[in-house]
Amino acid sequence: MNRETALGALALALVVGAALLAALAPGALADTSENVRPSVLSLQEPRVAAGTVGGETAELTLDVRMDHRGGPARNVTVEVQAIDTDTGLVATTVRKQLGTIEGNREIRARMNVSVERSGGYRLFVRVYENGERVETGATSVRGVDSLTPDYARTSIEFQRFGTGEGSPPVISYAIEDATDERVTLRTQSYLTNRGDESAGGLELVVMARQVESNVIADRQHVEVGEIGPGRTASPTVTLSVPSDHNYYLDGVLFRDDVIVGTATSPATLDPSRPVPKNRTTEEVDFDAGDFERTPETERDIEEDTPGPRQTSDSGPGFGVAVAVTALLAIGLAATRRHS
Repeated sequence: MNRETALGALALALVVGAALLAALAPGALADTSENVRPSVLSLQEPRVAAGTVGGETAELTLDVRMDHRGGPARNVTVEVQAIDTDTGLVATTVRKQLGTIEGNREIRARMNVSVERSGGYRLFVRVYENGERVETGATSVRGVDSLTPDYARTSIEFQRFGTGEGSPPVISYAIEDATDERVTLRTQSYLTNRGDESAGGLELVVMARQVESNVIADRQHVEVGEIGPGRTASPTVTLSVPSDHNYYLDGVLFRDDVIVGTATSPATLDPSRPVPKNRTTEEVDFDAGDFERTPETERDIEEDTPGPRQTSDSGPGFGVAVAVTALLAIGLAATRRHS
């Protein structure tokens, strides 16, 4: 084999090897900057808690957590929108800028949403990257009106014994004196401190409200001293009311002229006319529902679709066709030089 034939065979081998390399591993000849992994942000279940509570508004605090995987996520924004479940109207919308997120890690964002202290709300959580929505979830809260305003919070409350027929009343009474026209009642209320520290500085007002007319027959008050943690006090109040009538005994707890607790019990002085149950509305406790993630966005579906990743033929990298053409030219040039 002469020298020219050997060089030609070598050039051909180089061309074939380069073509196979370019076909099997296109990333080896392409610019790696075109093959950066896309960023993926995944919402986790947010935690909802009550924040500052006023008389008309309540603050809902959301602890939003996300998992980040892949390349940098730029210009990330979290949006929380509260929808009134009764009216279907948007109550409020808040947004928070998180900037650029890098590295495989968990991200936390605390969001405060102020809403009216009533009913329930549907909370939609949306995540945006460069203005494009990449993740959406939702949760709900109810019983917002049951949240106690900060100014009315106290660890002292009326002791409830249950709702059964034989349960003791919250406010009990005894007849101290009776005439043909008037009856003197000695009432006793049970107040329990459910906190971890002593509390007091309250005023207890007890009223006798005539059942049929709702007229207040008598009203008296007493100061409530300090009650130790886990202890129960039983202040007494004396009322004088007309005889031969039935009454509701209404107890109202005040702190700095703010009502912090109420209770009602019956007082039957005329057994021939039973006292109807005092109507009360059922109070729904504050409750945060389960988190729901919406179906995958189009972006997620495209990224999860199996198949080879395509690299760009433009830019500083070389594609398969460009690499093969260049190597063919080198081989031909070498052959001609030695011919």
